[in-house]
Amino acid sequence: MSKKPLPKLSWLKPRLLVTRALCLVLLSALLLLLVLWNALFADLNGARLWLVLSIELAPLTIVLPGILLGRARAHAWLCFVLNLYFIKGVLATLYPTRQWLGWAELSLSVGLFICALLYVRWRFQYERRLAGE
Repeated sequence: MSKKPLPKLSWLKPRLLVTRALCLVLLSALLLLLVLWNALFADLNGARLWLVLSIELAPLTIVLPGILLGRARAHAWLCFVLNLYFIKGVLATLYPTRQWLGWAELSLSVGLFICALLYVRWRFQYERRLAGE
């Protein structure tokens, strides 16, 4: 059984840099969107802002250290976590008062998912290539 050859290091390295940078930018934008929405626009019905933010941001802050360090496994886990924000974004698009939040959250979560997935794939190919495969 023949295997598909791995891409060259010169092809993988710039793609790793771009996808990692995009992941950091999109993750920051998603965090900022959630903070601004809850702080300025959301009707919390008497709930404490810090409590709502800690619940909403907890899944992202768990994987954040690994993302900042550029670890491929953290990016893979981020793909699982982003499903929560994707679902939340889809549900928010159904309400006219939160529709723009839903589309923004949906767009950021899908973009971040794609970037994180590509980073994981290319990072493991890069490491296999460095190992001499």
